[in-house]
Amino acid sequence: MEQGRTQVYTGSGKGKTTAAVGLAVRAAGTGLHVYFGQFMKNNPTGELNVFALMGDAIAAEQYGTGRELDAPDAEADARAAQAGFEAAQAALTSGRYNIVVLDEVNVADHLGYLEPGSLLELVQARPSGVELVLTGRYASEEVMAAADLVTEMREVKHYFASGTPARRGIEF
Repeated sequence: MEQGRTQVYTGSGKGKTTAAVGLAVRAAGTGLHVYFGQFMKNNPTGELNVFALMGDAIAAEQYGTGRELDAPDAEADARAAQAGFEAAQAALTSGRYNIVVLDEVNVADHLGYLEPGSLLELVQARPSGVELVLTGRYASEEVMAAADLVTEMREVKHYFASGTPARRGIEF
Protein backbone atom coordinates (compact mmCIF):
# COMPACT_ATOMS: atom_id res chain seq x y z
CA MET A 1 0.00 0.00 0.00
CA GLU A 2 1.51 3.28 -1.10
CA GLN A 3 -0.05 5.50 1.56
CA GLY A 4 -1.95 4.16 4.54
CA ARG A 5 -4.38 6.16 6.62
CA THR A 6 -5.89 5.98 10.08
CA GLN A 7 -9.61 5.25 10.30
CA VAL A 8 -11.81 5.42 13.40
CA TYR A 9 -15.26 3.82 13.67
CA THR A 10 -16.94 5.00 16.87
CA GLY A 11 -20.32 5.98 18.34
CA SER A 12 -23.24 4.31 20.08
CA GLY A 13 -24.73 2.65 17.01
CA LYS A 14 -24.34 -0.87 15.69
CA GLY A 15 -21.91 -1.57 12.88
CA LYS A 16 -18.40 -0.61 13.98
CA THR A 17 -16.98 -4.13 14.09
CA THR A 18 -19.09 -5.13 11.09
CA ALA A 19 -17.56 -2.30 9.04
CA ALA A 20 -14.05 -3.29 10.10
CA VAL A 21 -14.70 -6.95 9.25
CA GLY A 22 -15.99 -5.94 5.83
CA LEU A 23 -12.91 -3.83 5.21
CA ALA A 24 -10.65 -6.72 6.31
CA VAL A 25 -12.37 -9.23 4.02
CA ARG A 26 -12.34 -6.79 1.09
CA ALA A 27 -8.63 -6.11 1.63
CA ALA A 28 -7.79 -9.81 1.87
CA GLY A 29 -9.77 -10.40 -1.31
CA THR A 30 -7.41 -8.03 -3.14
CA GLY A 31 -4.27 -9.70 -1.85
CA LEU A 32 -3.55 -7.45 1.14
CA HIS A 33 -2.52 -8.91 4.49
CA VAL A 34 -4.56 -8.01 7.55
CA TYR A 35 -4.00 -8.19 11.30
CA PHE A 36 -7.30 -8.12 13.21
CA GLY A 37 -6.82 -7.74 16.97
CA GLN A 38 -9.95 -7.82 19.08
CA PHE A 39 -9.92 -6.15 22.48
CA MET A 40 -12.54 -6.81 25.16
CA LYS A 41 -13.48 -10.10 23.49
CA ASN A 42 -12.65 -13.71 24.21
CA ASN A 43 -15.31 -15.80 22.55
CA PRO A 44 -15.98 -17.54 19.25
CA THR A 45 -17.50 -15.25 16.64
CA GLY A 46 -18.62 -15.55 13.05
CA GLU A 47 -15.86 -13.24 11.86
CA LEU A 48 -13.17 -15.46 13.38
CA ASN A 49 -14.66 -18.42 11.50
CA VAL A 50 -14.49 -16.52 8.20
CA PHE A 51 -10.98 -15.28 8.90
CA ALA A 52 -9.84 -18.87 9.50
CA LEU A 53 -11.15 -19.81 6.05
CA MET A 54 -8.96 -17.14 4.48
CA GLY A 55 -5.67 -18.78 5.41
CA ASP A 56 -2.84 -16.42 6.20
CA ALA A 57 -4.50 -13.40 4.57
CA ILE A 58 -6.05 -12.38 7.91
CA ALA A 59 -4.36 -13.03 11.23
CA ALA A 60 -6.84 -12.66 14.09
CA GLU A 61 -6.27 -12.63 17.83
CA GLN A 62 -8.48 -11.82 20.80
CA TYR A 63 -7.34 -9.90 23.85
CA GLY A 64 -9.90 -9.96 26.56
CA THR A 65 -11.03 -11.92 29.55
CA GLY A 66 -14.53 -12.33 28.16
CA ARG A 67 -15.93 -10.88 31.38
CA GLU A 68 -15.26 -7.17 30.83
CA LEU A 69 -18.92 -6.20 30.60
CA ASP A 70 -20.74 -8.62 32.91
CA ALA A 71 -18.17 -9.24 35.67
CA PRO A 72 -15.25 -6.86 35.18
CA ASP A 73 -11.93 -7.47 36.89
CA ALA A 74 -10.03 -4.24 36.22
CA GLU A 75 -6.60 -5.78 36.78
CA ALA A 76 -7.18 -8.86 34.60
CA ASP A 77 -8.95 -6.82 31.94
CA ALA A 78 -6.10 -4.29 31.87
CA ARG A 79 -3.51 -7.09 31.57
CA ALA A 80 -5.40 -8.59 28.62
CA ALA A 81 -5.73 -5.20 26.93
CA GLN A 82 -2.06 -4.40 27.48
CA ALA A 83 -1.05 -7.75 25.96
CA GLY A 84 -3.23 -6.94 22.96
CA PHE A 85 -1.72 -3.48 22.66
CA GLU A 86 1.81 -4.89 22.64
CA ALA A 87 0.81 -7.41 19.95
CA ALA A 88 -0.80 -4.58 17.95
CA GLN A 89 2.36 -2.49 18.16
CA ALA A 90 4.39 -5.44 16.90
CA ALA A 91 1.92 -6.12 14.06
CA LEU A 92 1.86 -2.46 13.04
CA THR A 93 5.63 -2.25 12.68
CA SER A 94 6.31 -5.81 11.48
CA GLY A 95 6.17 -5.01 7.77
CA ARG A 96 3.96 -8.06 7.31
CA TYR A 97 0.55 -6.38 7.36
CA ASN A 98 -0.99 -3.81 5.04
CA ILE A 99 -3.94 -3.26 7.37
CA VAL A 100 -4.05 -3.42 11.15
CA VAL A 101 -7.50 -3.42 12.76
CA LEU A 102 -7.83 -2.91 16.51
CA ASP A 103 -11.42 -3.80 17.27
CA GLU A 104 -12.91 -2.28 20.46
CA VAL A 105 -9.58 -0.66 21.32
CA ASN A 106 -11.35 2.67 21.94
CA VAL A 107 -13.38 1.06 24.74
CA ALA A 108 -10.25 -0.44 26.33
CA ASP A 109 -8.61 2.98 26.15
CA HIS A 110 -11.68 4.73 27.58
CA LEU A 111 -11.83 2.32 30.53
CA GLY A 112 -8.18 3.04 31.37
CA TYR A 113 -6.93 -0.43 30.42
CA LEU A 114 -4.20 1.13 28.25
CA GLU A 115 -1.51 3.52 29.40
CA PRO A 116 -2.67 7.13 29.04
CA GLY A 117 -1.77 8.52 25.63
CA SER A 118 -0.52 5.20 24.26
CA LEU A 119 -3.26 4.84 21.64
CA LEU A 120 -2.55 8.33 20.31
CA GLU A 121 1.17 7.48 20.21
CA LEU A 122 0.34 4.35 18.21
CA VAL A 123 -1.63 6.41 15.70
CA GLN A 124 1.26 8.85 15.37
CA ALA A 125 3.79 6.00 14.96
CA ARG A 126 1.83 4.26 12.16
CA PRO A 127 4.16 3.42 9.27
CA SER A 128 3.16 5.30 6.12
CA GLY A 129 2.30 2.15 4.16
CA VAL A 130 -0.06 0.66 6.75
CA GLU A 131 -3.78 1.34 7.14
CA LEU A 132 -4.77 1.48 10.83
CA VAL A 133 -8.41 0.97 11.82
CA LEU A 134 -9.59 1.62 15.39
CA THR A 135 -13.11 0.66 16.45
CA GLY A 136 -15.24 1.02 19.54
CA ARG A 137 -17.34 3.53 21.36
CA TYR A 138 -15.74 6.42 23.19
CA ALA A 139 -12.91 7.27 20.79
CA SER A 140 -10.95 10.09 22.40
CA GLU A 141 -11.02 13.56 20.91
CA GLU A 142 -7.22 13.35 20.48
CA VAL A 143 -7.36 10.10 18.53
CA MET A 144 -10.19 11.38 16.34
CA ALA A 145 -8.26 14.59 15.63
CA ALA A 146 -5.18 12.58 14.60
CA ALA A 147 -7.18 10.20 12.36
CA ASP A 148 -7.68 10.69 8.63
CA LEU A 149 -11.23 9.31 8.62
CA VAL A 150 -13.74 9.21 11.48
CA THR A 151 -17.13 7.56 11.15
CA GLU A 152 -19.59 7.84 14.00
CA MET A 153 -22.31 5.20 14.11
CA ARG A 154 -25.36 6.75 15.77
CA GLU A 155 -28.10 4.61 17.24
CA VAL A 156 -31.52 5.73 16.11
CA LYS A 157 -33.40 2.57 17.06
CA HIS A 158 -32.21 -0.83 18.25
CA TYR A 159 -34.10 -4.01 19.03
CA PHE A 160 -31.98 -4.54 22.18
CA ALA A 161 -34.25 -1.93 23.82
CA SER A 162 -37.17 -4.35 23.48
CA GLY A 163 -35.21 -7.17 25.09
CA THR A 164 -33.87 -8.97 22.01
CA PRO A 165 -30.55 -10.57 22.97
CA ALA A 166 -27.44 -10.61 20.76
CA ARG A 167 -27.97 -13.00 17.86
CA ARG A 168 -25.34 -15.35 16.50
CA GLY A 169 -24.34 -14.34 13.00
CA ILE A 170 -25.70 -10.81 13.44
CA GLU A 171 -24.08 -9.38 16.57
CA PHE A 172 -21.40 -12.05 17.07
